Amino acid sequence: MTEPALYAAELTTDHLVLRRPVPTDVAAILAVHRDPRTCRHNPSDALRTRAEAEWLYRRWDERWQRSGFGYWVVRGRGAEQPLGFCGVKPTVLGGLRGLNLFYRFDPACWGRGVAGEAATAVVAWAGRELPRLPLIARIRPENLASQRVAEKAGLTRAAHLDEIGEDGLDWIWARNLP
Repeated sequence: MTEPALYAAELTTDHLVLRRPVPTDVAAILAVHRDPRTCRHNPSDALRTRAEAEWLYRRWDERWQRSGFGYWVVRGRGAEQPLGFCGVKPTVLGGLRGLNLFYRFDPACWGRGVAGEAATAVVAWAGRELPRLPLIARIRPENLASQRVAEKAGLTRAAHLDEIGEDGLDWIWARNLP
């Protein structure tokens, strides 16, 4: 099977570089996802072992191979150490086919605008490359920081789409709904 053409293996912003994950990112995937602060609102996403991080990396890589897009590794310009991850994956919400926006970052970079800048770049990319697909973010009602990131990236509350997710009630933030 032939790998689809990549939409953008790398995105850049004023302060960040977002690139497709590679196998050496497994350690960063584990570090970010095993920190209890990063998965506080989504405990089912928490990782404990390197084997779990390798499995998650393979899922991300398979999505890139299948779709030509997925989650990017986010790092500062000129830096090698990943700060976290941001991207989109295909989803279905209430029978509506679209993209789910994901962002998860090392707590060391929280409050510095990194998540907002990365999410804004990903939303802009999705608007250019996949303009017909609605974009959503599933956010826990108590996760105010994530709500601010979604707003900064151009998403607005779509309460009519709220639903129960794997870890509880998901408030839906969206852009480009039909």
